[in-house]
Amino acid sequence: MASYKAPLREMQFVLHEVLGLDQALAQMPRYAEVSPDLVDAVLEEGGKIAEEVLLPINRAGDEEGCQYQAGGVVVTPKGYKEAYKTFREAGWTSLAGDAEFGGQQMPKAVQVLFEEMVYATNTSFQLYCSLSMGAYQALAAHATDALKQTFLPKLVDGSWTGTMCLTEAHSGTDLGLLRSKAVPAGEGAYAITGSKIFITGGEHDLSDNIVHLVLARLPDAPEGVRGISLFLVPKFLVNADGSLGARNGIVCGAIEHKMGIKASSTCVMNLDGAIGYLVGEPNKGLAAMFTMMNAERLSIGIQGIGLAEASYQNAVLYARDRIQGRAANGAEQPEKAADPIIVHPDVRRMLLTMRAQTEAARCFAAYVGTELDKSKYHPDAAVRERSEALVALLTPVAKAFFTDYGFEATVMGMQVFGGHGYVREWGMEQFVRDARIAQIYEGTNGVQALDLAGRKVVGSKGQWAELFFAEVEDFLGRDGGVHPIFPGLRHALAQLKEATAFILGRAGANKDEIGAASADYLRLFGLTAFAYMWARMDRIAEAKLNDDMAFYGAKRSVARFYAERVLPDATALLAKIKAGAEPLMALDAELF
Repeated sequence: MASYKAPLREMQFVLHEVLGLDQALAQMPRYAEVSPDLVDAVLEEGGKIAEEVLLPINRAGDEEGCQYQAGGVVVTPKGYKEAYKTFREAGWTSLAGDAEFGGQQMPKAVQVLFEEMVYATNTSFQLYCSLSMGAYQALAAHATDALKQTFLPKLVDGSWTGTMCLTEAHSGTDLGLLRSKAVPAGEGAYAITGSKIFITGGEHDLSDNIVHLVLARLPDAPEGVRGISLFLVPKFLVNADGSLGARNGIVCGAIEHKMGIKASSTCVMNLDGAIGYLVGEPNKGLAAMFTMMNAERLSIGIQGIGLAEASYQNAVLYARDRIQGRAANGAEQPEKAADPIIVHPDVRRMLLTMRAQTEAARCFAAYVGTELDKSKYHPDAAVRERSEALVALLTPVAKAFFTDYGFEATVMGMQVFGGHGYVREWGMEQFVRDARIAQIYEGTNGVQALDLAGRKVVGSKGQWAELFFAEVEDFLGRDGGVHPIFPGLRHALAQLKEATAFILGRAGANKDEIGAASADYLRLFGLTAFAYMWARMDRIAEAKLNDDMAFYGAKRSVARFYAERVLPDATALLAKIKAGAEPLMALDAELF
């Protein structure tokens, strides 16, 4: 079975030394009581529940999976219900909730690192929790006070869970095609009829109630996305005193049989006159649902980090122990029949690539989390506006780049194990299967790339990208000391700016240029953002090298590896972007 140890020292380095979280929080009254010691204590306890409660049931949950029973009942694997009870009673579902609804109000940067640990040890389990927090955020932003008072405390304490019901069999990314209907049913309620597919956590036995956020059309709604409304549809209706009432008309018709995340129920949900309550304004439901979708995009990105970290840890242990062949320049352990495979350059290439990407991603996730908090809670309106634009720009990068590299990392981890990586008992192949869905969830990574290049870059006329470019340039302008990563960052930033100008210059004449460039542009953006994170980490490591030569020296070595063996990919990406749309669009469809 795979092992895992929470990377607490790495997380503390990112939060306290690189990002200076305590200084950032000091500017926001919401976090007046959050101290570095409290943050460390939360992460330490979070690591324990991940290691001791969730990891032990991960493999068995994968093998057993969720079971569908007559009447729309879904049973989670053995141990999951008990683990969720322990998790909930320990307060982990309330970590990021608002204090007025019983939450602990921990910073987003802390929440994403906690999520990383849970995803690393039991991805299926975390998906139930992630959807609940996303539903909470959408309701907190858009629901009436009455709905908030009824539903938010229960989502915070975990006794109720949440879902997001968008996709229909004929309508995936193109939500303008959805057909679910909502008609007034009196007393502010609506009767909703339709069918939704791919609903994570749509039915299960972990919580007392399930709060579904459902997109549907009112009778007089205009066509397309402008006619979509958002409704809260509980599994059980709620009485005036807060107790659970009758079963609502929303039932699980089936569960999907998946390649991975088998302990996470992925459901077909059928609504037959189900009672729901309008969230936000009529016909503006998609904008309200995007509050949840953006929260889920960042969370699913964290899934990629968690699984990459878990795969890396196990691959390193195996590479140190497995003996095969001799080091090219002579035996390193002549007393043994062979050297451990970590002496071989190709094994080191894989391990260093996994580590370099994972540590940069962790730092970037916490960075985006901090900007997200600033966009909501900073007292200065100008700071809030800037951070809001940065978060909008960087969210698709986080979701897509984290999950792309996360899957690549789990494949490399499996490769380090050779044949043993392909068999079940080592646990490496489960990481690969669980990671693969993240590139599809919450909008495929191609859709994320279109969002970045089209809506965020072209849509803002490049202004949002300039905010990020200016921050990196300001950082580089304060360069002091010898940092091998800095020249690479400067070059990658120049290439990213050139690619941005190319897209902005071409998009007006030919809209296909955005789609043709988008995937490579997002990857170039991700590589550059990770280089920025490594530059920040390397600057700290240089200053503190004598405090802990092993820890900070390793940081400097990995930064150099990223600069010299990963970041050069930016040059090829720019060349592909500048090739334009014509090579993609020239071949007639019938000739494929």
